[in-house]
Amino acid sequence: MAATSQTNQLTPLAFFETANAFHSTAAMRAAIELDLFTAIDEGAATPAALATRCSASERGMRILCDYLAVEGFLDKAGNTYSLPAESSMFLSRKSSAFVGSMITFLTHEQQLANFRNLTAAVRNGGSTDATEIETDHPMWVEFARSMAPMMFMPSQEIAEILGAGKGEPWKVLDVAAGHGIFGIGVARKNPNAQIVALDWPHVLEVAKENAAKMGVADRHSTIGGDALKVDWGSGYDVVLLTNFLHHFDRAACEAILRKAHAAVKEGGRVAILEFVPNDDRVSPPRAAMFPLVMLANTPAGDAYTLRELTEMAGVAGLGGVTAQLLSNGIETLVVATK
Repeated sequence: MAATSQTNQLTPLAFFETANAFHSTAAMRAAIELDLFTAIDEGAATPAALATRCSASERGMRILCDYLAVEGFLDKAGNTYSLPAESSMFLSRKSSAFVGSMITFLTHEQQLANFRNLTAAVRNGGSTDATEIETDHPMWVEFARSMAPMMFMPSQEIAEILGAGKGEPWKVLDVAAGHGIFGIGVARKNPNAQIVALDWPHVLEVAKENAAKMGVADRHSTIGGDALKVDWGSGYDVVLLTNFLHHFDRAACEAILRKAHAAVKEGGRVAILEFVPNDDRVSPPRAAMFPLVMLANTPAGDAYTLRELTEMAGVAGLGGVTAQLLSNGIETLVVATK
């Protein structure tokens, strides 16, 4: 799909491409907002046709489409454009696998502002704006709505890894549930699973909507509030901590894991989904680069190695740690047992 830098060497061209990488972000956001990929999927193939379909100028559509063709998101033959298979699958709203909505959260003004202040965050050792994790911020509703499609396939894979298909009567706590897709994924695989989603009240409305859409609302309940302060309850077979620990420093992560230990029953499991870099912290690339996101957006968040996660789980009284890289090659499911 998208083209990467034409060279792996540290040349002036590599610097130029990195400095202008925001152009690609802006082009993708414009394409999603104009519904360009869906328009092409529906048969609007020329700049003139796309201008009419997308309520834009013909010149603007030509230039944007040519840019996206260079990037690899479109194919071009003569004066017509078409979708590569991947763009048709992931960027057209006609597809059930559409993930274009995530651009809303990834380019949220709060995130952009934090990255504009990255120099200050480097000097400070973390963001001076704790909005992301300390309040019931509207951004988290945006996150829940926009990122849900991206998480559907990983949620199914996690449910499989956990053995949800066996149909055992499970009580599952989905911490910082957001869109609720991870808990819902378990419920879809296991008709005997009862899911409790924990998050800010406004965010939980999105999880409730998704549970209803996916037919598990009768087995889906909620706990509203700050996950660091509210009572989680007890007796859970599985506690899901998905994309949560990386927002905090090690001490806070250990405190969260202690709460998970208290909430899960004897023999129960805590399932941790994270970007897990190797001990060298420069590989694999996606996991190794993720800490920069936490540096910009949180006071002390980070990506933790498997060794560090295992140590933190041990401090909380959890053991038997296993790890499995998901098929998307990006995140790792780490499972610890009480």
